[in-house]
Amino acid sequence: MSPVQLDTGQPVGVTWTLLGEDQGGLVRRTVLPGGLRVITEAMPTVRSASIGIWVGVGARDEASPLAGASHFLEHVLFKGTTTRTALDISAELDAVGGEMNAFTGKEFTCFHARVLDTDLPLAVDVLVDMVSRSLISAPDVESERGVILEEIAMNEDDPDDVVHDLICAQAWAGDPLGRPIAGPVVNVETITRDQVAGFHSDHYRPRDMVVAAAGNLDHDTVVALVRSAFGVALDVDGAPAGLRPYAPEVPFHPGASVVRRPTEQANVVLGLPGLHRLHERRHAGAVLTTALGGGMSSRLFQEVRERRGLAYSVYSFGAAYADTGLLGVYAGCAPGKIDQVLGLCREQLALAAKEGFDAEEVERAKGQLRGSVVLGLEDSGSRMSRIGKADLLHGEVVAIDEVVERIDAVTLDDVHELAGELLTADPALAVVGPFDDPARFAMT
Repeated sequence: MSPVQLDTGQPVGVTWTLLGEDQGGLVRRTVLPGGLRVITEAMPTVRSASIGIWVGVGARDEASPLAGASHFLEHVLFKGTTTRTALDISAELDAVGGEMNAFTGKEFTCFHARVLDTDLPLAVDVLVDMVSRSLISAPDVESERGVILEEIAMNEDDPDDVVHDLICAQAWAGDPLGRPIAGPVVNVETITRDQVAGFHSDHYRPRDMVVAAAGNLDHDTVVALVRSAFGVALDVDGAPAGLRPYAPEVPFHPGASVVRRPTEQANVVLGLPGLHRLHERRHAGAVLTTALGGGMSSRLFQEVRERRGLAYSVYSFGAAYADTGLLGVYAGCAPGKIDQVLGLCREQLALAAKEGFDAEEVERAKGQLRGSVVLGLEDSGSRMSRIGKADLLHGEVVAIDEVVERIDAVTLDDVHELAGELLTADPALAVVGPFDDPARFAMT
C-alpha cells in the first residue's frame, strides 16, 4: 500500500473551512509559512479555551541509540526558554487558573493547555515559547534525567504498566514500535545535552507541527497569535508534512513473554494483529472490540467476571498506528486462577471467531460507541485533541454526525467476517506475576 499524503493544496495564508456550524462545530484551518498548520473549532457557549501543539514525532521515530529522546525532550522543554525560567512557565499559567501538561506517544508528542477564553493569548505565548525557544541547557538535562529515571521506576512498580509494555515488546519485537516510550534506562542515563538538542532541531520544525485550539475563540485571532509567537521560526521554506507511510506493515510476532513479579495478582494481556488507523474497516473493528470486552455487558466481562468471578478487571482494547494495530484482551486475576482465565479468554475468542455475535450484542456495542464519541467531546480539551490528532494523523476532520453514521453502517456480517479474520490469528501473550517457569505459558 502506498503512502497516504496530506492534501497540501491549501495555499499559505489562506483559510479553509473544514466543517460548518451545522456539522457540529465550525472548524477552520490556515497554513502558515514554513508549513505550520493552525486548526480551530469554535465553541461559543463555553468560557474556556484549549490549545495544543502537536508534533509529528514519537517513540517509534527514534534510532536505537536515541530511544527515549522524544520523552526526554518533552520533559526538558518545561525547564526554561530564552525569556522564561521553569518557574515562570508554571507560575504564569497557575496565576490564571490554567492547566498545562504534555505527553509523548508512539507517533507524536503534544504540549497542551486549558485556560479561560480571555487567557488564550497567554497560553499560546507560553506553549510556543517552550516548543520553539527552549534553552535545553546541560544543567536542565542533568536535572531532568533523574526525574525521568524516577518515572521509569514508578512505572516498573505498576504491573499494569509493565504488562502493556510487555505485550508491545512481544508483538513487535525488534521494531521501534515495540519499545517503551520512555526508552531503556541505559539511554536515559547516557543521553547527552547535544543529542537532545539535536533531536529537537531535527524534528521540531513548523512543517511537522499542528497547532490546534478549541473553545470560545476566533480563528483569525488565534492565527495571528500563533504567527506572532513563532516569529522568525516561520521564515523557512516548507509544506505541511505528509501522513506517515504505512507500508510495509510491521511484522507481528506471536509467542509468550513473562516478567516475574512477587505480586498478589497476575496481569495478563493476549494480543492479536489489529487494524491500522486508516483501515477501511476500522469502525467494524471498534464495534468488534467493544462487543468482545468493551463494557459490563460484553462477552468477556460477563463470562470471566459476572458468571465465574475469576477476575475483577477484564476488558478488550485496540491500539491503531500508521501501519499496524493491536487487538488486546487484558485480565487481572489471582495467580492461581490464571490458567482458567487464559483458557476462558481463548475459548471466547474462538467462539466469537466461529459464530460471531448476535444482533443484540452488536447493536449494544454500536450504541456504546456512539455515546462515547459524543459524550467524550463536551469540553474544549477533548475537542482540541480531536481536531489536532485528526489533522496530524488522519489528514481529515470528520463531522461528529458522520462518525456516528459510519458506526451505524457497520453490519452484523461486517463484525462476523472481521472476527473470523482477526480472532483466529496466532496470539502474542504477556504475563506479569509470581511465575518462575515461562514455558508454562508457551503458545502451543
